[in-house]
Amino acid sequence: MSSAKVELSGEQAPKPEDILQQLERVLASDEFHSPERGRKFLRFVVTETLEGRAQFLKAFTIANEIFGRQSSFDAQNDPVVRIEAGRIRRGLERYYLVAGQSDPIVITIPKGGYVPHFDYAEPSPPSADPAPRSEPTTTRAPADRKARDTRSFAALAVSATLLIAATAGYFLWPAGLLTGRIGTHQSPVAETSSPMIVVENFQSDGEEGATADIAHGLRDEIIGQLATFDDIIVVADPSRAKDGNLHGFALQGSVQRDGNRLRSISRLIRRSDAAVIWANNYDADLGAKSILQIQADIGQDIAVSVAQPYGAIFVTDTDKIAEPSLSEMGGAYDCTLAYYSYRRGMDAKSHTAARDCLLRATERFPDNATSWALLSLVYLDEIRFRYKLGAQPSPETMTLATKAAERATAIAPNNTRALQAAMLVSFFTNDIDKALKLGAAAYAANANDTEVAGEYGLRLAMSGKWQSGCELVSRAVNKDAGPKGYYEVGMALCAFMRGDLQAAELWSRMSDLEYNPMHRLVLLSILGAEGKTKEAAQLRDWLNAHAPEMMKNVREEVSRRLQRPEDLERMLTGLRAVGVGNEMAGLSAERPNANGPK
Repeated sequence: MSSAKVELSGEQAPKPEDILQQLERVLASDEFHSPERGRKFLRFVVTETLEGRAQFLKAFTIANEIFGRQSSFDAQNDPVVRIEAGRIRRGLERYYLVAGQSDPIVITIPKGGYVPHFDYAEPSPPSADPAPRSEPTTTRAPADRKARDTRSFAALAVSATLLIAATAGYFLWPAGLLTGRIGTHQSPVAETSSPMIVVENFQSDGEEGATADIAHGLRDEIIGQLATFDDIIVVADPSRAKDGNLHGFALQGSVQRDGNRLRSISRLIRRSDAAVIWANNYDADLGAKSILQIQADIGQDIAVSVAQPYGAIFVTDTDKIAEPSLSEMGGAYDCTLAYYSYRRGMDAKSHTAARDCLLRATERFPDNATSWALLSLVYLDEIRFRYKLGAQPSPETMTLATKAAERATAIAPNNTRALQAAMLVSFFTNDIDKALKLGAAAYAANANDTEVAGEYGLRLAMSGKWQSGCELVSRAVNKDAGPKGYYEVGMALCAFMRGDLQAAELWSRMSDLEYNPMHRLVLLSILGAEGKTKEAAQLRDWLNAHAPEMMKNVREEVSRRLQRPEDLERMLTGLRAVGVGNEMAGLSAERPNANGPK
């Protein structure tokens, strides 16, 4: 190994041998939750940096070395490196919060790159043999000094906070604490209205022993996975949960073991009436997977099932909404529920109610990023779902959507809903590169958020990156993300573009054809490509009767959604086969203006 020292902004930094010892300490800890390839990733970037090759730590190099990708690897088309880097960042944050509070060296991988930074948790000890300033392994500009100093003492500050809280007998973890997203200027009033999940101690067949250790580790994993969601509060001390929270839930569970067979039982209880609103069993083979991998898989599945936007918590609370009470709403969480209620039914009345509620919420809680993000999406829907909503968007509608998304990302740059809104606004204004970068950032911020995965997948696919995009859409479908049938139409397009017409028709019929007339237009094109003229004629007549304005602007509507000319032509050819838009033949595939989102 090179003997070069690691220097940060001219100050002596940890020695390479000390950094390697810290790396082994992290990798050996059960509290660093990462699969084998994630551990290999971390070891690679650390050792390459210490060897003086930090400048070569690019997505391509890592994809080739760690993931076995070939020379054709495209970082924009395949976000595997960015996603894994996000997981490692979360794994390191968790490690230093749970097990590494007293470690002398802090290893971080700052966002925006893959080069690790190494800092003393406390001020650097004096050294009689400082490293030569002419041979730095990594250097940082003075402008980054303040950010580095903040990171250097972040672990100490959090540790002190947790120690004081534990001493006081109160241990409450907001959703952003475990993910490092503290200080995003969320309104305290708005946050307290968010649903609270008390994660109770998981039972086992004994208070001590291997099974009890697995139960404790599983609970810790679930807490970490739940904490990636911005819209909930995670409570790690069941005895100190605030009884006054109106949106409280308790997550209970147990672990049983019979040889190599492991079973975990989990259930979500509504604390107001003790009703079981969700439950599931998980079986695993300890001989086939490591305990850490089993805990990670179960924790992720529970977090997604419970806390995703259309998961058990939000569906349960949304179902309690009564239409007459919407006009009285104005709390941030109330309006979040109003938004998801609207998206499930997609009608003009619920759209207006959600929009008005979110407008009031952003006035009352101007620093609530989620409310601004959902308001942006509501404005955007007036354009992309205008035929379903019967909306007549004004020229200012896109401007309002854009400003709301910008406000959301300014308040909380890492908020997944804010990034989702910014992605869709960029995509709908034809800034495709920016949209895909924002989508990748949203997915890296919380890969458990299957709505983000699905929306990002759709943008990738409709931009021509069908393989990677359709994989994410498929994941969203498998996790029941989004409104009923919403992502199924995406799967229909995926099959259609690869030439599998039978699968395309099946997926299309599984989508909710009442949700949006565009869903029927996709099916019509598929039927045209299959030569099913009789069925197509009936569907065409329905569209002419129920969505006449859309049928007058078919080329424009399709081109707003499909970015590649060959994809656009494939869909238009299917429509021409059934007599729709024959006048489109020979017309140029010009892109619509920025006021026409997809």
